[in-house]
Amino acid sequence: MSAITTHVLDLKSGLPARAVAVRLEIHRERGWTALGDRVTDDDGRVRDFIAPGTRVDPGLYRLTFRTGEYFRAQGAAAFHPEVAVTFEIADASRHHHVPLLISPFGYTTYRGS
Repeated sequence: MSAITTHVLDLKSGLPARAVAVRLEIHRERGWTALGDRVTDDDGRVRDFIAPGTRVDPGLYRLTFRTGEYFRAQGAAAFHPEVAVTFEIADASRHHHVPLLISPFGYTTYRGS
C-alpha cells in the first residue's frame, strides 16, 4: 500500500465517487511539485500515489480533487470545481490516509486510518 492514499465518498448518492481525478503534490523551495495524477477506482479510492517501499519525506503535501468534472459527469452542477486539501507529514514512517466526502455544494475531510 502507498504511504499516501485517499478515498472519495459521494454524499449525494451515498456511494464511492468513481473516476474522480486527483493530483498529489509536495511543496518544495520553488513551490508545488506534482508527484502523481490518478483517478479513483470503483471503490472511490486511490491506493498507489507512491510505490510501496518508496520513502516519503516529511513536509507539506496537497491533494487536489477535480470535483466539478465528477459532478458534471453525474449530470449535476457543483459549487466547488476542485477541492485542494493541504496536509503536513511529520512522521514519514506512518501511513497517511486522506478521505474526502463530497456533495455538489460542500465537502469535508479528515485524517483517516
